Amino acid sequence: MKSIKQVSQQLRTKKYSATELCTSSLKEVAAAKTLNAFVRITEDLAKTSAAVSDKYLGEGNARSDLEGIPIAVKDNFCTANVTTTCASNMLADFIPPYNATVVEKLHRAGAVLIGKTNLDEFAMGCGTVESIFGTTLNPHAPVKDSEGIKWRTCGGSSGGSAVAVAANTCLAAIGSDTGGSVRNPASYCGIIGYKPTYGLVSRYGLIPLVNSMDVPGILSKDVDGVVSVLNVIGGHDPKDSTTVKDEFQPVDVSVSIHPRKIHVGVPREFDIPQLSGEVREVWKSVMDTFKKNDIKVSQVSMPHTAFSLPTYSVLNCCEVASNMSRYSGLFFGLRSEEEFSAEQLFAENRKHGFGKIVRQRILAGNFFLLRRNYMKYFAQALKVRRLIVEDFKNVWRSGVNILLTPTTLTTASLLDDFLSQDNSLQDFCTQPSNMSGCPAISIPITLSKDSLPISMQLLAPNFSDEHLLRVSKWLESKVQFPFI
Repeated sequence: MKSIKQVSQQLRTKKYSATELCTSSLKEVAAAKTLNAFVRITEDLAKTSAAVSDKYLGEGNARSDLEGIPIAVKDNFCTANVTTTCASNMLADFIPPYNATVVEKLHRAGAVLIGKTNLDEFAMGCGTVESIFGTTLNPHAPVKDSEGIKWRTCGGSSGGSAVAVAANTCLAAIGSDTGGSVRNPASYCGIIGYKPTYGLVSRYGLIPLVNSMDVPGILSKDVDGVVSVLNVIGGHDPKDSTTVKDEFQPVDVSVSIHPRKIHVGVPREFDIPQLSGEVREVWKSVMDTFKKNDIKVSQVSMPHTAFSLPTYSVLNCCEVASNMSRYSGLFFGLRSEEEFSAEQLFAENRKHGFGKIVRQRILAGNFFLLRRNYMKYFAQALKVRRLIVEDFKNVWRSGVNILLTPTTLTTASLLDDFLSQDNSLQDFCTQPSNMSGCPAISIPITLSKDSLPISMQLLAPNFSDEHLLRVSKWLESKVQFPFI
């Protein structure tokens, strides 16, 4: 496996050109077509960008470590003159006139966009199965029997981005993370999935799901790759008032961290009955890895995090109801032929434009926000969210500066099983960090007896992203995960 760091160096020393790398990447995309990671291949744009990168590289003026590096972007980030659908009929023909800030920064840094990746419709899901483009498949350990190949879930909602990286079509990808949507598929697909601190990376041009929790995330096969992308996309954006105004300091993970500067907390509330035995054993083994290297490990309590998922269900639906109200069909999006009345027009637009999951969340959100229900549901959920945030603050005040949890409760299940089960608990470990806004990262540790990735999650205090990534790089070096 080559890293962004290695490829960047080889491009600078002219071992191969950005155009050759782009061509190779596009061939990998074609070879992995069965996995359905991409909803649109931006071949012409990629080749044009690669040619520009070759010019900069030829002059010895690479704009960043991402000069000439193939990347993919989840299809809920606006891309100028390239269709952005959110995997929904509502936006099937939507072509934005502008780039999301994240996309624009990547473009200016010389990254080569090879395509837009699949997702659950409007990022509402955890399996990349609720898409007008069909299901995305996990490249790990498909089961072959007399009926053919049975594929596994890739997770979601950023499943396309995770599979694009896992299948070696690109060196990094951008996803969005609202309740674990970057870390969940990263865990199932055996790659790194990083959610920055809320406000560290601009959301401008990211089509919103839950404004107060959405964060652009990064997927790559190593921590150095994540850092290379973060150092390009991080920082204040005047177009996004939720980004912090402090000047962004580039992250440096090359400096080794002293064991005494790490204090790992293990929240007992995350050890629930639904956690698989294999995942629990790997969790314990990572605790032992820290302890054997003279790193302090303590049990901690975060009692309110157990209520994170039901709280999220209420807050998510309420914000969805608000955000989805813009899709009336009047200004953009699907427009029905119905002209009998405005009410009928709106109803038809949304009936045909939205899938079942989106419609369910809109209905639930409007129910929670009714005058008679507002205090009972929405206001109560906000109170519980504050208690969850306080759980995190109490842990950080105790001296703990890293939390260690599983990422997902199990390994990737077969798609048939995934579709027949309630999978809402798979975000049990990831969602609380979106409530608090703290940075979190999923790191693949080992393979299960069925050759499926098992990953662990590290979390750190808000805006301690550099500390989190340094500890992550240290752990990465200790486990030596066998990538595809």
